[in-house]
Amino acid sequence: MTQPPATAPNSAIDRDLAALERKLATLVTHTRALRAANEALRNDLAAAYDKNRALAARVTAATERVDALLARLPEAAE
Repeated sequence: MTQPPATAPNSAIDRDLAALERKLATLVTHTRALRAANEALRNDLAAAYDKNRALAARVTAATERVDALLARLPEAAE
């Protein structure tokens, strides 16, 4: 009875471990990229909210000015 070489099972395990390491490294790389993209999106969203608040304040101020100007106009004669 002959036995298979002792390196054959270890070789398969080593290949599996190497493949797993590659997959894990890819996963870590993707996770880091997604975290960076998520952070950038959070920053963009915060900036958009700030801009929206500023624009809403400007619209409110413009509405108040228009209302004040309209109040100063004489009544139209019918």
